[in-house]
Amino acid sequence: MTKFSRTWWGDRFIKALENFTDDNRLKRGRSYASGGKVLNFDIDQNKITAQVQGSINPYFGVYTVPIYKIAIEIKPIAKTSWNEAIKKLSSKASTVSRLLLNEVPENIEDTFSRLGLHLLPHSSKDFTTKCSCPDYANPCKHIAGVYYLVASQLDNNPFLLFELRGLSQAELQTKLADSPLGKALAEELNAKEISLETSISFYTQLAKQSIDEKPTAREFWLGTKRLPQTIEVPTPSGVSAILIKKQGDFPAFWPKNNSFIETMEELYQRVKTKNQNLI
Repeated sequence: MTKFSRTWWGDRFIKALENFTDDNRLKRGRSYASGGKVLNFDIDQNKITAQVQGSINPYFGVYTVPIYKIAIEIKPIAKTSWNEAIKKLSSKASTVSRLLLNEVPENIEDTFSRLGLHLLPHSSKDFTTKCSCPDYANPCKHIAGVYYLVASQLDNNPFLLFELRGLSQAELQTKLADSPLGKALAEELNAKEISLETSISFYTQLAKQSIDEKPTAREFWLGTKRLPQTIEVPTPSGVSAILIKKQGDFPAFWPKNNSFIETMEELYQRVKTKNQNLI
């Protein structure tokens, strides 16, 4: 069975649709999407248009291969409600950081729910759909096929979730970047990266250092200052693997279905904890 989404948000989009859509229709829509019968589709803000190749069906008087026109409109969130939602989102460092790094936090729907809103589809009332096919049911299999391809688009552009609800990625990230937490993270993201220099040796080169006074034997072996009794542990960064996250969750060079960021974070954690019990 073709998997149309690799990310949790794309998968959640499909599961939300399954909660209020006939299962048989979705299965037939899945076969339409995987069989290449959705010839084209376009997303403009909260409106989706598509052309889907139908099937010959003498029962409905269809004797040649038809091309059906699809129109889907998703109910947008009001601008005043968006302002409230962004205010809540920008109050959490973890949420702001992930959204500015082109990720969607798994618990983001909780923030919208507290305001009586929904980012993901919640009911059939969120959709106004139309298909030129003779099938009386809505959604028909042609509309369902477009749903699955929209979910696959969410993998590459998670901010499509916001656009389908009436807010563009540029507007969302601009408003988040203007918040106090957003400004702090933006400074980190825009920090100039240190350029790499070619090393001529694997070992640290020894360097002579002149001293003004010749130390005594005691000072030489014990040093003039005692080592601290305790060592302060540096405060961990609020955003781990920030350089890795700049590339996104599924960068172009990462063909696997599992998250590139999660894989790298696990690697970082293993390196940090390696041999820590040998001291």
